[in-house]
Amino acid sequence: MQTRLALAYAAGIYAAGVFVLVLVDIPLAGVQSAKPKGRPSSPAITGNGHGISLPQLLTGSAVALVVLVPVALALGWFVAGRFLHPLRAITATAGIISAGDLHRRLDLGEPTDELTELGRTLDDLFARLQASFDAQRHFVANASHELRTPLAGLRTLLEVALADPDADADTLRSVCQEALALSGHQERLVSALLVLATSERGISRRVTLDLAQAVEGVLASRRDRAAEKGIDLAEHLTPAVTAGDPRLIESLIANLIDNAIRHNRPDGLVEITTQTSGTQATLTVTNSGPVIPGNEIQRLFQPFQRLAPDRNGRRDGYGLGLAIVNAVTQAHHATLTAGARPEGGLSITVRFAHASPDLL
Repeated sequence: MQTRLALAYAAGIYAAGVFVLVLVDIPLAGVQSAKPKGRPSSPAITGNGHGISLPQLLTGSAVALVVLVPVALALGWFVAGRFLHPLRAITATAGIISAGDLHRRLDLGEPTDELTELGRTLDDLFARLQASFDAQRHFVANASHELRTPLAGLRTLLEVALADPDADADTLRSVCQEALALSGHQERLVSALLVLATSERGISRRVTLDLAQAVEGVLASRRDRAAEKGIDLAEHLTPAVTAGDPRLIESLIANLIDNAIRHNRPDGLVEITTQTSGTQATLTVTNSGPVIPGNEIQRLFQPFQRLAPDRNGRRDGYGLGLAIVNAVTQAHHATLTAGARPEGGLSITVRFAHASPDLL
């Protein structure tokens, strides 16, 4: 690269030198050819006195052009090296950076030019990659912990049952029921992890659907659970047509409603609203419940993040519901807003791009 640039710069310098010499020599040659006969030559263009004759000038010009070749190459090589120095620094640092060494930065500094702008862009990219890798490591560590807990409980349960020489059929049946409960917990956790991974992968297909109809389908399987907890489900459903992956949007709605029912108080309220607002199809889920500090809301949309356990030390859910909601929202390029209600609970709104009902 430096050789090609040096040759290009040298060619430019040499061409400029040739142009200057031609610009000087041609007028002098014209003056010599126009000299009147019988008049003595001017000292400036003859060999008499202290002047320079035209042959001498042409010879000097040829020598200057020959000398200009190495000078132009040297200057071209120097300029190309100075120009490529930041690029070499970028290449060297980028080669050193790896998944385990993402903290390094280019830091090209001044002067500000196209290459330093490229360096800043790459530094921003490396920072985003570092944040992504850190989040991935954190997620894997948390997922491993969450999966290990039911496995350890299941192993302990079976070991205790096998070590009891007096275990009868009723005892073993009870152990099997607890083992099935732990396996169900693990199965639901793995399913939630798969839904989260699928949501973060993005949309595989886009279909026009009505949010109101999707909410009705999800509520049909949640009414009994809400009734058991004494929670009132209030629906305000008007057509809200959007386009997206029906399975992912249904998962978003299900996790919002499940989260609103799970983290609620006895005889509480869950209010679900769908509507069209301008160019957006809007879904809002509001629930009563414990008072949530405003600075805790964003944390709840990260994987495996829960509020403090209750007085019995229990932790409801897996801490993945709102993370799935956030991932599905981003996959659909929708807008997610959440706010804590002063009387307790959350109000979460997802705004999708509106699609024409004629497409249904």
